[in-house]
Amino acid sequence: MTINPTPDFKFGADPDWDSPLNFKLTPELIAHALMETASAVHTGWESCVDDDAILSQIAAMDETGDKSIRLIEQEFIDEQDNTAAWHDWTLEVRVGSVFILAHWQARSSAPAVDWEWSAAAAERAFERACVLLGRRVRRSLVVEEPVRPELPPRSSRH
Repeated sequence: MTINPTPDFKFGADPDWDSPLNFKLTPELIAHALMETASAVHTGWESCVDDDAILSQIAAMDETGDKSIRLIEQEFIDEQDNTAAWHDWTLEVRVGSVFILAHWQARSSAPAVDWEWSAAAAERAFERACVLLGRRVRRSLVVEEPVRPELPPRSSRH
């Protein structure tokens, strides 16, 4: 087996940390590797996220701004049923002008376990997608305060 050295590599020395590596990735390969548990996956020339529906988001970008990864949490009303609302976690991978989007969705009225599963799946996909940009995601702790039910008005008189 003969290995032909390229100008970027010299035999006898370890490759430099800044040596360029090239991979051939397609939207299909990214979707297959990162978005296998999503409710829906699609591509586009622009984001499908409605900025008015965003509840929270986190993003990572490369040095040139040409590639980005974004995890968006949003809520919106069902188009066919105005009385139903959906909670959506969207992973958006942008490479140049191509968007690859995955949605994990649960009805707003769904049990907490459905919300937790969807959020965790989307967060794992975001964490893995950030590797494409050479970024690492660290988890943090969040303390949620219990929601206090409204107290009934006092009906007693003194």
